[in-house]
Amino acid sequence: MDEIILIETVERYLSGEMTTQERAFFEDLRKNNAEVDQLVVEHSYFLEGLHKYGILKTFKHTLQEVDAKLTEEGVTAIPALTGKAKVVKLWQKYKRSIAVAASIAGFISLLTSGLMVTYSKKSGNEYYSQLVEKINVTNQELIKLNTNRNNGATFKPEVKVDYRATGFLIDGSGYIITNAHVLNKMKNIYVENNKGDYFSAENIYIDNVLDLAILKIEDTAYKTITNLPFTIKNNNADLGEEFFTLGFPRNEIVYGEGYVSAKSGSDGDSTAYQLTVSANPGNSGGPVINRNGELIGIITAKDSKADGVVYAAKAKNIFMLVDQLKKEDAKYQQIKMPVHNDLKKLDRVQQVKKMEDVVFMVVGATNR
Repeated sequence: MDEIILIETVERYLSGEMTTQERAFFEDLRKNNAEVDQLVVEHSYFLEGLHKYGILKTFKHTLQEVDAKLTEEGVTAIPALTGKAKVVKLWQKYKRSIAVAASIAGFISLLTSGLMVTYSKKSGNEYYSQLVEKINVTNQELIKLNTNRNNGATFKPEVKVDYRATGFLIDGSGYIITNAHVLNKMKNIYVENNKGDYFSAENIYIDNVLDLAILKIEDTAYKTITNLPFTIKNNNADLGEEFFTLGFPRNEIVYGEGYVSAKSGSDGDSTAYQLTVSANPGNSGGPVINRNGELIGIITAKDSKADGVVYAAKAKNIFMLVDQLKKEDAKYQQIKMPVHNDLKKLDRVQQVKKMEDVVFMVVGATNR
């Protein structure tokens, strides 16, 4: 929804100008969209601050009018001022009002700045479109989630599936990388491998600045993959470097290929690349693999107004993410990222086949 239209809608909601039907629809939207709900809360505080400022300003104006009238009627008098005492006495008389006005101005300034920062983080480039798939709860996801899977083990999560995205293993014992914005939309997270097996997973670390997150498969049915076939590139990719990517813009894995078109992302973001490749909602969190079998990026978003313009977080950020997790919690010291590259000498078809084993569909319900 357009930001201006959304803010106007929020103002109508807060001022009670909506019809009963509109209000019911909007309240349902708040329940199902955390960003809209947060905007309502922020705008409510903003309007409350403006209202209080208006009351204080009116009160101050009334006091000034009363003071002027009493002075005019001779009830009060202002002593004659001479020399430098004028400035001092004026300050003594009005310092309280000036302090109040300055405090209110400071409050409004800080509040407005805070809201602008919040809005800019949410919107940034207005054409920056995150690639999480909003799925229909009546589609095949629910059927698959409740089907007898995994060699006779019945998987029956009591969860409404709202979103779908992509993730991939960085440690065969079950550690998966995806985007932060994917997990910010989900609770009760599950991942599906290329064999159709679903496993429950837990969000163990998230970095909203880098837009990266780490999941851990927490499911006894999951079997460790001994060797991951790719390595992670710890320096920048080259301009024009060719790659392929895998993701889940639909219920089955989809292949895409392209090249690095800029060494920075949206609005010059140095932690990301701009890519030329086809990507759609559901591709968020997908790996970007170069011809040497090295991970160079993680798909995050696309430019909705430019065909084929996609953004990817740089793969080297994963090292920073994992190091930070290990510092914060010693139990994750055992995470071992891939060190052997089995893709380098293979043709593209064989590279894709090996990568399919470590790329997962990530699904979950709305995070309320």
